[in-house]
Amino acid sequence: MPHTTEIDVIEVLLPDTNGILRGKWLPGSAIDKILKDGVAMPQSMFGLDVWGREVAETGIHIETGDKDGLCRPVPGTLKPVPWSPQPAMQALVSMYLPDGRPWMLDPRHILEAQLDRLTARGFKPVVAFELEFYLLRTGDDRPGATPRTVFHRESGPARQNMYSISDLDEFAPVIQEMREAAKIQGLPADSVISEAAPGQFEINLYHRDDAMAAADDAVLLRRLIQGVARKHGLKASFMPKPYLDSAGSGMHIHASLLDAEGANVFAKPGSGEATLRHAVGGLLEHMPETALMFVSSFNGFRRLMPGSYAPVSLTWGYDNRSVAVRIPNGKPAATRIEHRIAGADANPYLVLAAILAALDEGIEKRIAAPEPITGNAYDLGAPRLSASMQEAVRLFRASDFARRRFGEAFARIYAIMKEMECAEFERRISSLEYDTYL
Repeated sequence: MPHTTEIDVIEVLLPDTNGILRGKWLPGSAIDKILKDGVAMPQSMFGLDVWGREVAETGIHIETGDKDGLCRPVPGTLKPVPWSPQPAMQALVSMYLPDGRPWMLDPRHILEAQLDRLTARGFKPVVAFELEFYLLRTGDDRPGATPRTVFHRESGPARQNMYSISDLDEFAPVIQEMREAAKIQGLPADSVISEAAPGQFEINLYHRDDAMAAADDAVLLRRLIQGVARKHGLKASFMPKPYLDSAGSGMHIHASLLDAEGANVFAKPGSGEATLRHAVGGLLEHMPETALMFVSSFNGFRRLMPGSYAPVSLTWGYDNRSVAVRIPNGKPAATRIEHRIAGADANPYLVLAAILAALDEGIEKRIAAPEPITGNAYDLGAPRLSASMQEAVRLFRASDFARRRFGEAFARIYAIMKEMECAEFERRISSLEYDTYL
C-alpha cells in the first residue's frame, strides 16, 4: 500500500439502495481517522431515487432532521485506484447508527441478515457474479441521441460476432488494463467474453465462499470497468437494454450451499437432488414478488423479452439458457444454481439477499419445484415474470415475504422509491408519441 504521504485522495464509497456509489473524497492525510472513526453521512442516502433526488414520501429526509449515520470502512476494501489521474485510494463503507446498530436500510445489512440466518441453520453460501456491459463511443451529446457502441455501423446488418476473439483483440489495451486493475485491487476476475451483441462484453468473477465479499466484488468491479473505460475515452454502460434489437446486459449469479462439514448440500448422495429442487421451488415461488429487487429499473423490464436469452417465465432446467434458474453442467461436486434474471444495473446486495432468502425458505419449508424445462422455455406458455415495473412494484408492495425477510421499513421504503421512479417515466411523453400524434 502506498505511504499515506503519497496519497492525495481517499474515495469513500457507499452503495445506495439503487446500487449507485455515493460518498466523499477526503484528503489522503485523513486515512487513519477514516479507519478508526469512520465517516458521517446522512441516513437519508438510502431514500434517494435513481437520479439522486430525495424521495420525500419515504419519510426519512428533513422531517427526521436528516440525521447522520456513521459509515465504517469494510475490511479489506481499502485499495489503490489505478485509473485515477491522481494518487488515490478507495474504501467501501457501510452505515451504522450512532449507537452502533446497523442502519437496516443499507442493502449491505439486508444481505448480512440473510447470511446470519443461513449460518444459524448450518449453511454457508458459495457465490459468483457475472457482469455484462456495453462499451460505447463518447462525443454525441445530443438529447435523445442513441448511444453508439464501439462497433457501430451506419449501414448493413449489425455484427453480432458472439464470442469473438478479434473483438477482444481490438480492445485488448482497455480489457487488459481492466484485468490489471482487478489484480491491483484484489478482485477475483476470471474470464472475459465478447458477448452476444456488437460492443457487449462480460467479465466473470471467481466463486467465493464469502458471499458478502462476492457482492462487494461485483459493486467494485462495475466501478473499475467504468473507470478504466473512461480513461480510454469510452463509456462502459450497465444499462440492461440499451438497444431493443440487441441483447440486454444481465447480472447472473451462481450459488451453492456448503454444510458444516464443507460439503455441497446440492451434491450430497441421497439428499442433494431433493435439496436442490426445494431451493429451486423457493426461488420460483417468491420470484414474482421479489422481481423488483432483480429488475430494479424501468429500462430493465425491456430486457425480459422472449427469445433474447433473458428469462421471461417462472421456469428452471438443466443446462438451459432459456429458463430463469439454470443448473449448469459440471462435476456433481460443483452442482449449483445459476440465477439469470437480474439486470446488470441492479444492486448486488439486494439481488443476492433475495436469492438467498428464497432458496433458504424453499429448503426450510420443502417447497416443491415444478418439473424442469427441456427445450425452449419461451414456447411453452409457462407462467410469466412481471412484464412491467408497475406490476413488479404492486407485487413487492403486497409481499409478506419481503416484509418478513428484509424488514418492514425497507420493504415500505423500497416500494415507495420504485413507485415514484415508475411514475416519473409515466409522466413523460415519448418522441414517438409526438411523431405520431402531434
